[in-house]
Amino acid sequence: MDAIDAALVDISNEQIRLIAYRQYPITSELCRELKSVTGRSSIDHITRLDVRLGRLFAEAASALIQENGLDSSDIAAIGSHGQTILHRPEPPDPTTLQIGDPNLIAHLTGITTVADFRRMDIAAGGQGAPLTPALHNHLFRHAAKNRVIVNIGGMANITILSALDTNSTICGFDTGPGNVLLDEWVNKHIGQPMDTDGRWSASGTNNPKLLEQLLRDDYFDLPPPKSTGRDYFNLDWLQTRLENFNHAVLPKDIQSTLVQLTAITITNAINKYAPSTKEIIVCGGGAHNPQLMQALARNLATCKVISTGDLGINPDALEAIAFAWLARCRIEGQPGNLPAVTGATAPVLLGCIYEPGTNRCIK
Repeated sequence: MDAIDAALVDISNEQIRLIAYRQYPITSELCRELKSVTGRSSIDHITRLDVRLGRLFAEAASALIQENGLDSSDIAAIGSHGQTILHRPEPPDPTTLQIGDPNLIAHLTGITTVADFRRMDIAAGGQGAPLTPALHNHLFRHAAKNRVIVNIGGMANITILSALDTNSTICGFDTGPGNVLLDEWVNKHIGQPMDTDGRWSASGTNNPKLLEQLLRDDYFDLPPPKSTGRDYFNLDWLQTRLENFNHAVLPKDIQSTLVQLTAITITNAINKYAPSTKEIIVCGGGAHNPQLMQALARNLATCKVISTGDLGINPDALEAIAFAWLARCRIEGQPGNLPAVTGATAPVLLGCIYEPGTNRCIK
């Protein structure tokens, strides 16, 4: 929720080229409102945020197009993931909700917009997440190396890509919190939206006993397919465990411990489900945190740990690239999910197409 990620992507003949990428800021006031949304929030509050975000997404898309000397007629489609405000894929009533009205995006930009990517997978019995492994497979599968792609956004997820000369199925799932607890804890104590370069965590010391308590959460032991979100891992989750810890810990030491929590849950997942991995490729905001990257490198000493930036792909842009690619899949009538990853009963078309001026939603 720190910014709107906008990517201008050329996709032709199965080649994917990033033309431009920019982050457009979200005001701190809007960020606070988004983070305040809970299952008890009013319909009025949520629908107003839906409209405000729709306008902002349209402005970001239009600005990126204009800044690169293009016109709306040059763009085939916009893929808008939206802002997740709820992700509860567990039975008996699995659901997920992303806001940012695509009707407004399509109308204000004049460009066909694809949105609501996750709910069809959930309707088909899946988790609705993660959806990026299909693109990871397209971009990063190696002929001889077993690779794992680690995406560290608010949550952390992994994509297990065995070498092309094996028959292994692609696997992927959310390992647990990525940056979410780090961001919320640093914001609570020093008023910053993130721990830039991991400097605050570097000033603290990991507390092994607190880490052990945090690792006891049942989510970490669940087998895949699995996914999670901010409605589970959040400041309340952390506060409850700190209150039960019964030991005083300095805030900066808690921040250092949270870095280890993210690193160790990723490590444990890789060691359990992809023990023969030779290369770890990291994307998302976590790739910019030296403390987190160093912790991963220490924990996964037998693997080479790099960023997608080392392969020429901006680690911040990969998620936005993924939803441009998924929008293209939807328009061309190609399934976008991987049932082996999400747990869906079948491959399905992801997203709904909103066409400007037609006032109709094509499912």
